[in-house]
Formats: sequence, structure tokens, C-alpha cells
Amino acid sequence: MNNVTCYNLAQTSPMPLHSVLQRTLLGIALSSSMTAHAGRPLAVDDANVNDKGAGRLEAWVARDTSKSNVLNLAPAYAPIEGLEISGVLSRDTTNRVNAQSLQAKWRITPSKENGCNVAAVLGVSRVSGGGGNATYISGNLSCNGLGPVNVHATLGANKVKNVSAVGTWGVAAELPMGSWTPHAEVFGAEGSKATAQLGARTQLTKELQLDGNVSRNDGQTAYSIGLKYQF
Repeated sequence: MNNVTCYNLAQTSPMPLHSVLQRTLLGIALSSSMTAHAGRPLAVDDANVNDKGAGRLEAWVARDTSKSNVLNLAPAYAPIEGLEISGVLSRDTTNRVNAQSLQAKWRITPSKENGCNVAAVLGVSRVSGGGGNATYISGNLSCNGLGPVNVHATLGANKVKNVSAVGTWGVAAELPMGSWTPHAEVFGAEGSKATAQLGARTQLTKELQLDGNVSRNDGQTAYSIGLKYQF
């Protein structure tokens, strides 16, 4: 997950705790990350994975549209060629809620410097306190070398316990510019307004990346800043 958004518990105090936790989990499933964990600072997941034996560790802090502060830590590793296992640990320090996710991404076709490839994602997430689990799937497409930009698109679905499945979608474009790579993307979920996001990343060293983004949804702003270490 990217820019995890936890439902504001302070606004739901009259509700039973179990219902609050379910809505928190649903909020995460419908957050800007759309549950599937995209590589920072994108929210739209791509169709790429780490090389066999390579991994990364991402850490970022986000301020979501409900004014909650969320700390995130996301490791990823590719044990075999074409398969990447990743997870996200998130702490909503404002509402004191924890969330976790674990997913597998299978790169179905090889990545190309000038061309397209596809991948599939299957994952599960949960919120602390017994709120139950959510499962999610997606199909991802990445097309590199389309003129000056690289384009990513995803279609998926999230299923929260005792809640009907919700479709998700997103499209992103990256524009490599020397040491900086800015991006623009739009994404959303069935029954909710779309989110627009701008961001950028740059390499501080060969292994260390600095990144950030800012997004708007229904007149509200969210943003994040983070680091990624590749090994």
C-alpha cells in the first residue's frame, strides 16, 4: 500500500467498535494506494518486479485527507525470477490504528525498455483490533518508451469482510528527466470520486531514493515524503 488512509475514528464514536474497524479497513482498501502497494512515490501499481535476489525497503510519512498522520514501512524481495513478495506496516499515529498488508506480484511477461508487459497481484490486508481482513487482486500494465514517457495502468478489486467487492482503477505517466522522474496519475474506486496526484523521485545515491507526492480528492489535499533503499 502507498499513502495509506485510515478512517477517522473520532468521527465514528457512536458506532460499535466492530463497525468502526470494518470501516477503517474499507477506508484503507479505498485509499489512494488502492490497497495494492505501488513502488514509491506512485499510487498506481506497475507491472515490474525486482530482479531475482534483489529487494528494497521503503519508508514514508503521509498526511491524509482526514488530517491523520500515517507512518509506513514497506519491504520487498524477489526470491525467484518474476515473483516479488512485499508487505506494508502502517501506523496511524493520530487515531492509534495499525494496518498491515502482504502481497505477491507475478510478472507474467518480461519487462521491455521499449514496449509493454503485464503482471498480476494478489494480497491481503488487515487493521488492528479485530476488524477482519481484506483481500485484493489487480492486473497491471506497464508500457515503456512511449515517446518521452512511461505509462502504467491497473484494474483490480478489493473485498473487505462483510462488505461487497469494490472495483479499483488507475493510470499513471512518468517522465524521466535526468536525475529526476516526475509523474502524474489519476486513480479511484467504484462509487467514489477520483484522486489526482503529482509526485517526483530522485536518486541521492545508487541505492538511496528520495521521493514525495501531493494529491487532491474532493477538494481535500494529502501528501507524503519518503525514502527507498535498494539492495
